[in-house]
Amino acid sequence: MPERLTEMLMDTWTPLIILWITVLPSIYMAPMNQSQVLPSGFSTGLKRLNEEQRVLHRSKRGWVWNQMFVLEEFSGPEPILVGRLHTDLDPGSSKIKYILSGDGAGTIFVINDKTGDIHAMKRLDREEKAEYTLTAQAVDRDTNQPLEPPSEFIIKVQDINDNAPEFVEGPYHATVPEMSVVGTFVTKVTATDADDPVYGNSAKLVYSILEGQPYFSIEPHTAIIKTALPNMDREAKEEYFVVIQAKDMGGHMGGLSGTTTVTITLSDVNDNPPKFAQSLYHFSVMEDVALGEPIGRVKANDLDIGENAKSSYDIIEGDGMDVFEITTDAQTQDGIIRVRKPLDFETKKSYTLKVEAANIHIDPRFLSGGPFKDTATVKIVVEDADEPPVFSSPTYLLEVHENAALNSVLGQVTAHDPDVSSSPIRFSIDRHTDLERQFNINAEDGKITLATPLDRETSTWHNITIVATETRNHSQVSRVPVAIKVLDVNDNAPEFASEHEAFLCENGKPGQVIQIVSAVDKDDPKNGHYFLYSLLPEMVNNPNFTIKKNEDNTLSILAKHSGFSRQKQEVYLLPIVISDSGTPPMSSTGTLTIRVCGCSSDGTVQSCNAEAYVLPIGLSMGALIAILACIILLLVIVVLFVTLRRHKNEPLIIKDDEDVRENIIRYDDEGGGEEDTEAFDIATLQNPDGINGFLPRKDIKPDLQFMPRQGLAPVPNGVDVDEFINVRLHEADNDPTAPPYDSIQIYGYEGKGSAAGSLSSLESSTSDSDQNFDYLSEWGPRFKRLGELYSVGESDKET
Repeated sequence: MPERLTEMLMDTWTPLIILWITVLPSIYMAPMNQSQVLPSGFSTGLKRLNEEQRVLHRSKRGWVWNQMFVLEEFSGPEPILVGRLHTDLDPGSSKIKYILSGDGAGTIFVINDKTGDIHAMKRLDREEKAEYTLTAQAVDRDTNQPLEPPSEFIIKVQDINDNAPEFVEGPYHATVPEMSVVGTFVTKVTATDADDPVYGNSAKLVYSILEGQPYFSIEPHTAIIKTALPNMDREAKEEYFVVIQAKDMGGHMGGLSGTTTVTITLSDVNDNPPKFAQSLYHFSVMEDVALGEPIGRVKANDLDIGENAKSSYDIIEGDGMDVFEITTDAQTQDGIIRVRKPLDFETKKSYTLKVEAANIHIDPRFLSGGPFKDTATVKIVVEDADEPPVFSSPTYLLEVHENAALNSVLGQVTAHDPDVSSSPIRFSIDRHTDLERQFNINAEDGKITLATPLDRETSTWHNITIVATETRNHSQVSRVPVAIKVLDVNDNAPEFASEHEAFLCENGKPGQVIQIVSAVDKDDPKNGHYFLYSLLPEMVNNPNFTIKKNEDNTLSILAKHSGFSRQKQEVYLLPIVISDSGTPPMSSTGTLTIRVCGCSSDGTVQSCNAEAYVLPIGLSMGALIAILACIILLLVIVVLFVTLRRHKNEPLIIKDDEDVRENIIRYDDEGGGEEDTEAFDIATLQNPDGINGFLPRKDIKPDLQFMPRQGLAPVPNGVDVDEFINVRLHEADNDPTAPPYDSIQIYGYEGKGSAAGSLSSLESSTSDSDQNFDYLSEWGPRFKRLGELYSVGESDKET
């Protein structure tokens, strides 16, 4: 492959190089530093200097050169001659030496120091480096002294078409609306060529479509892709695969090319109306279906997608437009038919509806194609269901007088079975609403009767629930509320609103109002209360008081004369008869208590009762209260003083009710065991010395030290227990060394006939250290453990 490329390049560029060598020296000649710039890479250029130029333009420097060029990617068996440097100071005697420095000097470019020929030693790539800047200088070969100042020149790498176009951003994806007109812009692609865009046509690109025709076209120079066919339908084909080619050399033969792919998708527009899958739908529904429940779905298909496929459903005709409704399912775009009103098989058994589906978003460009809607017929059949009974009224209101007789009929409720079979109905009362069972109902005809007496003053309203049940299907139940209002009758007598007590001043005047009283009645007459007040017949001619009816239905009590005295009579009782205006009228008698009191000159009550008799010396009530408080304070001080003295005289001996000395047990007693404390007289345990006043202190250790007492002699058989205990108590009380000091318990006497002998160490003549507890192990495991404990205690004392 490299050899073929080399041959192709040689065949292509050899004529051009020859033309370059022969023509360009005359084209690129220009003055530089008052000297002529000639193609230094070619010796024939120096020989062709005419004499006129030599005479007219004297050079300060004896050697010149031109810009040099070298083909990229050129390789051969020998280094490539790039050009030749020559100075007129060189007489040809080989005394001048040419030196080259700069970019690539010595590695890429090598100069012959005698002839000035410059050769390229390596293949060059313009895309890596387009030009090289070097410095040339002529020096004396013997002395290395510069003959002229150094000068720069450039070697440009001449481009060849060795790079194919590339689509850096490919592959491409584009979208164009369906049904677009011809020439609608789709997208633009861009290819790049690494070759020199200035020199030649190596980077001049031309675009074309290899695949994708006749649907799309591309502008050759701008690479803009457009639609080439009208009315491309997304529903027929949604995606197109287009191959684009970019070719350099202006698209001519021999140019290099690159390709990319463009995936073009047709976006949807609303160019299709909705269409029902079928023109007639059949649905059936039970008559007892709940309101709002869906009974069926219809579907209008739309070939469009997204927003363009959304449709709305409506019922436009039919005999059930007010009974049914249709809504759109946002997820599936189905039309859901629901029940708006209750259905009744016995009233109407079927319905016919006309349903319409219409697009929500309509594109005006396609309205000429027809309406974007469709219709279908829906037939709905209502099926019979076993319905619960239906009452003749949703609620019932009954009224009854509170004095109505028991078992009297208050009213009646009626219900029927709406089904064709018409099952009989049984009525009952929900006892949760009639806990006191004040009402009954006839199960057959629904008549409500009174079971217990009613009292309007206790409860004016009674709310119960009547239950109707089908006899053929007890699960079919209906309920209805019944409100029963208790009407009032005049069965309560009026009475005073409160217990009144009137006060009459001794210095009162005749006709003075003593008290205003009012009455209440538990009944509630339609025209309101109207009370009549009167005195008892025997009190009509009362010499002291009279009554007066007020307009506000109250009563005023008035005094007939003055000069009332507490000493003469302190309290007066005035019976008053109160009657209402009902039918029949009811009355009651209330007694008003009138007290005679002492009042000030302005009529303010100061004191009542018999104060004049209690305080004949003229003491006021405040003085009496002060004297009473002093007496109580004195009594409290006396009680505190007596209590403190009693606590001070109490003995230091604290007699506890649960004295442990009560638990004296005789071990040879066959009685009730350890808890039997009735076998002896507990009184003998009391200290006999306490009678004589001799109570030794037991709460402190005595100062006197006594020698350890000798063990007591064995008690002879038959001795009296009381005497024995008394002796032991006396000894213990007088022996301050006997432990403990605050509580003495005597175990010296163990009873008669004990096989174990005495367990007490108080009578033992030996000390604790001389005792041996090994014999306890013979009494059993429990006593063995006791012996071990005592042995351990003794060993601790010795250590």
